[in-house]
Amino acid sequence: MDEHAPGGPLPAPRRPTGSDVVFTADFASETQWVAGRSWAYPDGGPVNPGDDKLDYLVSDADHSRSGVFRATRRPDGRWNTGLLTTEGSEEGFTVRSGDVLEARVRLPREIGAWPAIWTWRDGDQEIDVFEYHPDHPDLLELTNHVRGAERYVHDDAVGPGAWVDLRTDFGRRSVVWWLNGTRVFSDGRGVGRAWHAHLIVNLSVSAGRYHPPPDPDTTEMSFEVSSLVVRRPGAGGGDDSGEHSGAATVGGPAG
Repeated sequence: MDEHAPGGPLPAPRRPTGSDVVFTADFASETQWVAGRSWAYPDGGPVNPGDDKLDYLVSDADHSRSGVFRATRRPDGRWNTGLLTTEGSEEGFTVRSGDVLEARVRLPREIGAWPAIWTWRDGDQEIDVFEYHPDHPDLLELTNHVRGAERYVHDDAVGPGAWVDLRTDFGRRSVVWWLNGTRVFSDGRGVGRAWHAHLIVNLSVSAGRYHPPPDPDTTEMSFEVSSLVVRRPGAGGGDDSGEHSGAATVGGPAG
């Protein structure tokens, strides 16, 4: 399903009233994030060929802890890949129904790169803040796997190497996605009142079933998350339906 973002911007949005920052990502923090392991992968990793991935998850800091998520080619044909998750961490942070996630992201350039910010808990509860494949250079994939809704959004601001501001409102009645301050998809499904899930940020590598694998001469690829915060409406503030007005200002390098 395709949707083009509106030609003109909507009026400047506002943050939900009473919204509090409950999580500010520090990718170097070992109490916030676990590196190189996730139960979204069979047996916690390190590989997941059934999902068309060439990933071999690694925990070394160079592949994820700076906020630059890297993948490097291995001699066996797989790729060492960076993944961070709050699942199993000391803090154990989970996003909840009604929360708002804001992130600033530099998209990768290399064919075969497959970056994503998403949620996961107990084999399910997946909401994709975004997925991207450079072979479809102007397209972001936005998906609610919890209640079965998705949208492919084309936008001129999206492209290999571009910086984009992303926001996802995890509403109980509707999950809403924003791109550079413009609402691009409201799914009308939501996550329900009791939903909660851990965060995952990672760079996968496509194996070729759905998207082409890396070019033979490519040995490294990367994408960057310069900031990621989660806001939660305070007591008496905002509504958890997912129809908050407003994207947030997120800092980071200029595109």
